[in-house]
Amino acid sequence: MKRVIIPKAGSSSVLALKEFPSLEVGPGEVRISVKASGLNFADIMARQGLYQDAPSFPFTAGYEVSGVIDSIGDGVEEKWLGKPVMALTRFGGHASQVVVSLNQIFEKPGRLSYAQAAAIPVNYLTAWQALVICGALQPEDTVLIHNVGGGVGLAALDIAQHIGATTIGTASPGKHEYLLSRGLNYAIDYRNSDWYTELMHLTDGKGAELILDPLGGESWRKSYKALRASGRLAMFGISAASGNGIGSKLALAKTAVMMPIFHPISLMNENKSVFGINMGRLWHEPEKIRVWMGKIIAGVEEGWINPTIAESFSFEDAALAHDYIESRANIGKVVLTP
Repeated sequence: MKRVIIPKAGSSSVLALKEFPSLEVGPGEVRISVKASGLNFADIMARQGLYQDAPSFPFTAGYEVSGVIDSIGDGVEEKWLGKPVMALTRFGGHASQVVVSLNQIFEKPGRLSYAQAAAIPVNYLTAWQALVICGALQPEDTVLIHNVGGGVGLAALDIAQHIGATTIGTASPGKHEYLLSRGLNYAIDYRNSDWYTELMHLTDGKGAELILDPLGGESWRKSYKALRASGRLAMFGISAASGNGIGSKLALAKTAVMMPIFHPISLMNENKSVFGINMGRLWHEPEKIRVWMGKIIAGVEEGWINPTIAESFSFEDAALAHDYIESRANIGKVVLTP
């Protein structure tokens, strides 16, 4: 089997592809022959040494895969053998084989390719928790989705459109035509204009009922200010802290210093809410995840969830995939394939 190894913190050049013996399954486990692995910004920050939940170096990143079950452990029904699935992995996903517990796998919808299936677990579960579970998005609401062209952003757009909310997204200008064709109501060019001013113009000075912000630092302050009364701010990821070498430490320190502090009295007086999301800290809630994923898979079957693949890279080109995400060039999900 092959694994993409991160031997130490650094730029994408540190990534190495290595051979290992095939994995063995234990009771209640299955082995998946991986067809595609999702690449997320958390994996980038783990490579940079900035992700607190990452294992010690050296390790293999990757939170999600799709593939075919080729071995089952004791206690697992024979029906799973040979079945196409998608799975959540607690790191280790950027490999040609993974072994996971039965409660971490889900049958792959037939209408999805393996690449599309690998784009479902992390992005759509994050978006579902942000919009539906914690964000309580309503048809009459306006939602602002930062980085709407990314994997989580497009997942959120699918879900928000199904709910019927008005959608506004920030993205570089080169992505606007695609995003508008995908159904985004309003696109804001965050590079050449002030997104806050644009949002207030579009909402007659009221702000948004829900804002999804994966940036961190000063952006969370600004997003909170942009909430309408009864508005909710969803905070996940801290991509503003991304960087390599000395720059990574400086970016992290700057982002940390700019983090807002939300006082309970202010929250009450302003009728606003804030919440955080970290899918990597929900391993103790498999029942919740299964319920949410059931709703997402139903959306796939009904046709209103359509994962977009920006680019697929081989394991040998994992460094190019990391660079591609760091450049913010992708529209949709980036995947790795063995």
